[in-house]
Amino acid sequence: MAAPTGHRLAELIAAYEVPGAALAYLHRGQLHEFAAGVLNRATGVEATADSLFQIGSITKVWTATLLMQDVERGRLTLDTPVIEVLPEFRVADPEVTKSVTIRHLLCHTSGIDGDLFLDTGRGDDCVEKYVAACAGLARNHPLGVTQSYCNSGFVIAGRVLEKLAGKRWDDVLRERIVEPLGLTHTWTLPEDVLRFRAAMGHLRDGGPAPVWGLMRSIGPAGLICSRPADVVAFARAHLEGGLLEDPAALWEPQVEIPNPHTLGGHWGIGWILDEWDGHRVVSHGGNTIGQHAMLWMLPGTGTVACVTANGGHSAAFTHRVATELFAELDGVAVPAKPGPPAEPVQVDATRYAGLYERAGARIAITAREGGLRLRQEATGELAAMKEPVEMDLLPVDEVTFVGRAQGDPDWSSAVFYDLPDGSPYVHLGARATPRTG
Repeated sequence: MAAPTGHRLAELIAAYEVPGAALAYLHRGQLHEFAAGVLNRATGVEATADSLFQIGSITKVWTATLLMQDVERGRLTLDTPVIEVLPEFRVADPEVTKSVTIRHLLCHTSGIDGDLFLDTGRGDDCVEKYVAACAGLARNHPLGVTQSYCNSGFVIAGRVLEKLAGKRWDDVLRERIVEPLGLTHTWTLPEDVLRFRAAMGHLRDGGPAPVWGLMRSIGPAGLICSRPADVVAFARAHLEGGLLEDPAALWEPQVEIPNPHTLGGHWGIGWILDEWDGHRVVSHGGNTIGQHAMLWMLPGTGTVACVTANGGHSAAFTHRVATELFAELDGVAVPAKPGPPAEPVQVDATRYAGLYERAGARIAITAREGGLRLRQEATGELAAMKEPVEMDLLPVDEVTFVGRAQGDPDWSSAVFYDLPDGSPYVHLGARATPRTG
């Protein structure tokens, strides 16, 4: 990233229409912090390096780390069935109820339909109530046969932690990660976050989001608020020790991601795994209501970076930050996002037309000349905050298509594939969605 870094960050948030952002990175043992823009366009409060942003699903790696601590202490194994710790646990499929393991939850292969965003109140039993509500969750795919991003699975994992510790997930997090690492700017509840400068999410129209954050019940899957420097310190402990005896065990590939163009090629235990320019990359991202965060670490160089943003074209922004930053720091080329091929590819796209559905999303795909047309609608409790997305999909090869919603600078990828039993799926946004019509 061209020096001075703070100035360049300001240029990039302007280019990608991001209200405000913060960046921290560790390079050759030194921590660097920068911020630019505003936390809330309605108030004009400036973003600072110590501002708290919602890091969303990066929280999942913290929850996975806590469970691996219990694994290392012999309290359970990755292959312990969930029902052994939570005898009351149920989902709609009896076989999944009986056989789903901790490993399935932590690498998103459980098949539990994953986007149940359910408000079960602010009480200390909110995670317990959420898990009880999972009794009606359908099976998204057979157990263990593919990867599909599963927020529900990580809330269940958080309840496993609560049961083992006899404490709230929030308290386990503080006692076993936040306090040992001395993280002064990492919190989960809004009444704590309000003691600091806190970012407000912004929607596609550029205005502040109608609500500040997610419901408390989703905590173990995505409720941490933090400054980038604290997130970097957490990742540094995975490189240098301090939380686990063998943190690299979490980087062992567990499942291939059917669509490797979105986040990475494989999922480990909690972490996303990829390779850039011959270098191993361990990462995770997070999205909440109008906020986005990314965390990357390169074990081979020891470099760690976290960037947070509160709106605009945030995914394209964070990818650009990574592209410039890692090129400058380590001479590593970050792969470009896939786009349309230079020459049109002829594919029989009509075979992929149909309705694809899972908890939280309905995707209608129709055939058109030269490719497909996609319309995705959010369903469930967050539907009112997400406008339907429409885009044309252009073929890159027989199974891979790319599309770009109006106004987006980057292309998104969709991969069509069949499970071993022949069931047709589309993998989009890290999620496997079955064709239902």
